[in-house]
Amino acid sequence: MRKIIFSLISLSCIIVAFSPSFSAYGWGYKRTNDHQVPEIGMYQDLLDQYGGYYHDDSGEKTLYLTFDNGFEAGYTDGILDILDENEVPATFFVTGHYVKSAPELIQRMVSDGHLIGNHSYTHADFTALTQSGFKEDLLLFERALQSVTNYDRTQYIRPPKGIFNAQTLEWANELGYIHMFWSLAFVDWHEDNVSGWESAYNQVMDQLHPGAIILLHTVSEDNADMLEHFIKDCIDQGYTFKSLDDLVFRDQVMDPLVD
Repeated sequence: MRKIIFSLISLSCIIVAFSPSFSAYGWGYKRTNDHQVPEIGMYQDLLDQYGGYYHDDSGEKTLYLTFDNGFEAGYTDGILDILDENEVPATFFVTGHYVKSAPELIQRMVSDGHLIGNHSYTHADFTALTQSGFKEDLLLFERALQSVTNYDRTQYIRPPKGIFNAQTLEWANELGYIHMFWSLAFVDWHEDNVSGWESAYNQVMDQLHPGAIILLHTVSEDNADMLEHFIKDCIDQGYTFKSLDDLVFRDQVMDPLVD
């Protein structure tokens, strides 16, 4: 079998951490710059089996903005302003620490109509948890979120550092969660690594493709500065920004057997 070189976003290689019966994987893909959806190799079978997503396979020129938030660096308010001004929906995958430390921003995300995703309470490696520990971590996050908003519960989950396996995918399904990975990202989570907004812009535009689920971090000044340029240029190229709910609802309508 030919090797696929994965362009890992959160890790530099596939992590193999052996448990009694499951290996742990770090999300990754074969990066492209020809407007094509990147390949994910063996991960595709896992997503098919457990109903996870990493892109929109309709072929339409739709984009889905997602942000991972573990701590606040002072840029999220400005990012929310840009999203509001351009009427672009987003999903914010946040941790329990973020909910506790930045409740006003969480409340604004919800009031602005954005989705909140479960990024765990403790930013734990899901594959190192027992099933009861996994459930408790996610439910702690839900309780924290409910304590500062009227959000019923989250539907989408993104594992910290992209670490997962078949067992954690199954456990999440049993709790009613849908895994949302990504098909476009770059190393943008180092708060002190500022290269200028053009660098961030170019790295995103070079990977752009129809149906991309885009992962960004709000700790990056470069991301905050490039976001408006990126949104406007994508719209000029005929792209439409949609919510993850649009993607999932469309698939459920097309497959009425889905509960």
